[in-house]
Amino acid sequence: MNKSNISSLKWVKNFFLVLLVIITIYPFVWMLVTSFKFEGDIVKFPPTLWAQRFTFAAYHGIWQRIPFLIFYKNSLIFAGGVTVVSLLLDSMAGYAFARLRFKGRNFLFILVLSTLMIPFQVTMIPLFVELFKFHILNTYLGLILPRATNAFGIFMMRQFFITLPKDLEEAARVDGCSEFTIYRKIMLPLCLPALASLGIFHFMFNWNDLLYPLLFTNTVEMRPLPAGLALFMGQHVIEYAILMAGSCLALAPLLIAYLFSQKYFTKGIAMTGIKG
Repeated sequence: MNKSNISSLKWVKNFFLVLLVIITIYPFVWMLVTSFKFEGDIVKFPPTLWAQRFTFAAYHGIWQRIPFLIFYKNSLIFAGGVTVVSLLLDSMAGYAFARLRFKGRNFLFILVLSTLMIPFQVTMIPLFVELFKFHILNTYLGLILPRATNAFGIFMMRQFFITLPKDLEEAARVDGCSEFTIYRKIMLPLCLPALASLGIFHFMFNWNDLLYPLLFTNTVEMRPLPAGLALFMGQHVIEYAILMAGSCLALAPLLIAYLFSQKYFTKGIAMTGIKG
């Protein structure tokens, strides 16, 4: 293949990559621009991306029109709490499946992975009844406890622990360290990239989740952001500028979390391979 053909293929590839980027970011651009529009410019037909005038009224009014600060606090407690607890339990379970030898280990791991095939819609009614009987509906504990760990996190941490050399733990056992000491002082510091990657996944998934918190909370004071904004849409006249402003503000913590852990996130994804 000559240089001209290679150059042509490169231009075609770059064109489709740029097109894909535009398609991906366009909804976010539309959301951001719409949050600065007047309501009349948003609902006019035909719709346009740009407007002749812009305002900060939506960002100013969102704090008075809906309990946005309460929604924000609930999302931080819910998503942050699930992330912290899940990282601890997922890493402990992943270490056990990767490094410890015990009877039924492979069967239990397959059993854990099989839960990935069960959709939440199948288990949400039994889970609702269970939380009701424990009297923890509409509480932070009731939101965090069912999400304390999941199969994806266990699988990801197991795959990362498998990549670490066994000489480290064997030397620690010779020195008389317990398994928990090996996990806490040797293995856990080495898996920071995987923990950062998994933490972003957990935080993003729970921060954006709508059905789960909407089902297990029944007061406005306990609603996180997605459930609170969805409830607002159902109870009042839909004001698109306020909703778009709320969506932009809700997106900010995810961007901040990713920017601060981008290095570890990329490294964790690269190092977490699939090994037997």
